[in-house]
Amino acid sequence: MHIQKRNIVDEQDRTLILRGVNLGGSSKNPFGPPGAALKAESLKNPVEVSFVNRPFPLEEAEAHFDRLLLWGFTFIRLVITWEALEHAGPGIYDEAYLAYLRKLLLIAEKKGITVYMDPHQDAWSRWTGGDGAPAWTLEMLGMDLDKLDATGAALTQQRWGELHREKKYPSMIWPSNYDRYAAATMFTLFFAGNTFAPDLLIEGTRAQEWLQEHYIAAFRHCYRRLKSCGAILGWGTMNEPHQGFTGHQDLGKAENPMIPMGPMPSPFQTMAAASGRPVKIPVYALGGKWIIGHETLNPRGLSLFKEGFSCPWKQVGIWTDEGKEPQLLRKDHFARYQGKPVRFTDDFLKPFMLRFIERMQEPNPAAVFFLEGVPMREHPNWKAGDPPMVVNAFHRYDGATLFTKSFRPWLGLRVDTMRPLLGRKQLSGYFRDALAEETVWTREHMDDIPCLLGEFGLPFDMNHKKAFKNGDYSLHEEALSIYYDAVDANLLHSTIWNYTADNTNEAGDSWNGEDLSIFSGKDGRARAGWLRPYAMATAGTPLSMQWDRKTGIFTYCYRADPEIKAPTEVFLPAEWFGAEPAVEVRAIQSKTVKPAEEAAKKPIIKLGRKKTGALEIKTQYQRNIQRLFITATDYEGEVKVIVKNG
Repeated sequence: MHIQKRNIVDEQDRTLILRGVNLGGSSKNPFGPPGAALKAESLKNPVEVSFVNRPFPLEEAEAHFDRLLLWGFTFIRLVITWEALEHAGPGIYDEAYLAYLRKLLLIAEKKGITVYMDPHQDAWSRWTGGDGAPAWTLEMLGMDLDKLDATGAALTQQRWGELHREKKYPSMIWPSNYDRYAAATMFTLFFAGNTFAPDLLIEGTRAQEWLQEHYIAAFRHCYRRLKSCGAILGWGTMNEPHQGFTGHQDLGKAENPMIPMGPMPSPFQTMAAASGRPVKIPVYALGGKWIIGHETLNPRGLSLFKEGFSCPWKQVGIWTDEGKEPQLLRKDHFARYQGKPVRFTDDFLKPFMLRFIERMQEPNPAAVFFLEGVPMREHPNWKAGDPPMVVNAFHRYDGATLFTKSFRPWLGLRVDTMRPLLGRKQLSGYFRDALAEETVWTREHMDDIPCLLGEFGLPFDMNHKKAFKNGDYSLHEEALSIYYDAVDANLLHSTIWNYTADNTNEAGDSWNGEDLSIFSGKDGRARAGWLRPYAMATAGTPLSMQWDRKTGIFTYCYRADPEIKAPTEVFLPAEWFGAEPAVEVRAIQSKTVKPAEEAAKKPIIKLGRKKTGALEIKTQYQRNIQRLFITATDYEGEVKVIVKNG
């Protein structure tokens, strides 16, 4: 595969639509029984953990890969973490895990599955409410891992019960850790430490340089070990990077929180609490406009820092606690860069990406890199002179469904404006238009590089886990159909979040109460929502694609290129189309593609060969691989393909 402007093409110059899954949700945690990572004990002994068998044991690999292929998922975003590679200490790599990854990728290659490696993180690390970085990154700054939750510097599901025995862990509260002290401090130092804390050193090196060097060196070492694995198309640079405190105009205010609900401390409040001061903070209702209560960060007045260490932001002079009460001295410390307002993605994220790409090209100069901006916020600008083998791998969720764990097809919510969406038409239009906006932005600001929807999906435990009790996944199917209809309308590459091999109804994905896996137990869940036909490889230019799951009609239109001799290839799941689908393929003159319902009124041409004047069209369906092959010999123009159950 390689990139031609906005397209990803194969060796025969066919335009590809890559479709697959994130593998998998539990890969954020060390290997163990489902649910074990949710217990406080899982945060003990960070040096001794192992991620071998994530996402699944090798003896199960062929069965899982075969299942994904049966479902038409030939492209995988493989979740790995920095912690998995380097948990034992700086520069100490887990060679057993790397050997496991190599064997796993060789099996994927044998099966014909393509992979891009995802250096995954959420909220920095498992000790700060997410996953990703090794524990020692925090310890190098003097943070006591056992006091992160008690001081309010982090909020973890693992330690929630120790501090809140009378309360249940709040659903989907984990993103609030991006705005708490530990994760925000680490992200700020990682991306912008040279600017905002230039004198802060780790082992004699500036904090930013030290952290970035260890991160990049770990993944470069991993790639060197895996460079002979032909399944790897390329690498992500970092999952859902975050700016930390960078860009804050007033550290005394909680600006642009990651989730508009729950406890919302200001950066200054988190700094004071981490240094041993009890701090009263507001708690907001959904929407972030109404205060519904207060709670106290660090009620015991503990210091997060071990002896000999202190808050780096106090050292910089942003605030002081020399008086009776902490005082904020420089509220706009993170607001400007080189004399102008900060734009995090261009000023700090993009330079990191360029450094990562340069170093990761050493094992393979032909690797493709998948870029991610800050979710729902900014992407970096990408120009003609920047590295060309890149993809804008943005994420987009139905935020209201994700965070409330509820879905009603007649009522939704725009999380950006908090305005209601009434009816399926508005819901589907909102998601379709949101994806379109991403592609337009990419065309205008990122040199028209390809786009991949790297994450989307929905919680299977929504609506109070009703489907687990009655087996009715019809609402899940409707929601997933809305998402995939939008993906098809924008002709996007996509990897749904997620496929967790050890998912259970009780433990979910074994991470922060999430349960988004399309697989659980021994089979897929809500298959009618995501098991669908699509054009895998096109001998020309894709124009439009639509699957109507109610009528069972698939319509695809493309502009044929007579120079490409390989056939157009369409995935047609036998579960919906049977042993011999009814296929109509014809040349059309109009650039306007009519709705799929028109196909039901037209005569159906059986599979085989048809000649109309000088045009000869050959169609063949191979049921064993569930693929339709279409060859339009020596034809340059639009082709319309209509398929229904035979």
